[in-house]
Amino acid sequence: MLSRLKTFTAAALFAAIAATSGAASAATPTAPEFTGIEKWLNSQPLTMQQLRGKVVLVDFWTYTCINCIHTLPYVKSWHQKYKDQGLAVVGVHTPEYPFERDTDNVKTAIKRFDIQFPVAQDNRYATWNAYDNQYWPAFYLIDRKGQIVYSHFGEGDYAQTEAEIQKLIAQKG
Repeated sequence: MLSRLKTFTAAALFAAIAATSGAASAATPTAPEFTGIEKWLNSQPLTMQQLRGKVVLVDFWTYTCINCIHTLPYVKSWHQKYKDQGLAVVGVHTPEYPFERDTDNVKTAIKRFDIQFPVAQDNRYATWNAYDNQYWPAFYLIDRKGQIVYSHFGEGDYAQTEAEIQKLIAQKG
């Protein structure tokens, strides 16, 4: 119930932003660029501009968060299942505790959890703040045009999130 309330709140916030930004604004916000990233793991640095034309799942997580750990099997599955169909998963590792800022600790966690998708190390919360994010874990789905069209905070609603991924992949233009 709490996750649905948070999802509803985020959707209401996005709608309020769109309604107050003027007629030129789209109904959905443009995804912010990855900013202030200390280190990219499993990838060269990525930009939202480079990812335009793909469906992007941005996953805010940290390696000691039990809720994040519980979501990883789903995120990894979506990455494997849909990467060849146009889905790009980007993990944004944003530390909750000081020891989670250490790149070697993050690399060890990536290896332990067998994470194959790119991970941006957001130690200064720059990307976190650009998304106005407040939760671990948090999913943001971005369409091929670079618009945030879905978000989910916390665990659960995996079937709904996957259905949204499938819907976005099916939209070829």
